[in-house]
Amino acid sequence: MQCQICSKRAATIHLTEISDGVRSEMHICEHCAAEQGIASQSQMSINELLTNLLAVQPSDEEIFGPSEVASSCPECGFTLDRLRKEGTLGCPRDYEVFEHALVPLIARAHNGATAHCGKVPSRTPRETKKLVKLSDLRQQLEAAVRDEDYERAARLRDEIKRLH
Repeated sequence: MQCQICSKRAATIHLTEISDGVRSEMHICEHCAAEQGIASQSQMSINELLTNLLAVQPSDEEIFGPSEVASSCPECGFTLDRLRKEGTLGCPRDYEVFEHALVPLIARAHNGATAHCGKVPSRTPRETKKLVKLSDLRQQLEAAVRDEDYERAARLRDEIKRLH
């Protein structure tokens, strides 16, 4: 793919912008990106990404108050201030200890999604895909029954029977 600016070099940077539900793409070479002041995303480490995301978050004291900000992990002594500076966590327990600060950060990074919904690889055998679909339908059926949405539950039941 050629650079959309100079039309001379191969495009190695692909920018996608979604604004008001409209997706636009730009494919440019590294030379034109440098001229435009656009840094290559491949050069940005995950630490830099987290640090940048943390920088635009409201201060922890604004959200949680000064007493919670002063808290630290009982296992490694890690603090929220250190997370803001370094962009990494100290130990696995930090995810639980600092959940109140991490969930909004993760939600912002994933457009509001805070739970992994999973994907099925395209090379997965058809039978496995069918089992995944059945599992998903059963979960939806349980939710429909729990919510007393019996019409939806009946449709889901019929779909499950059809797939068996």
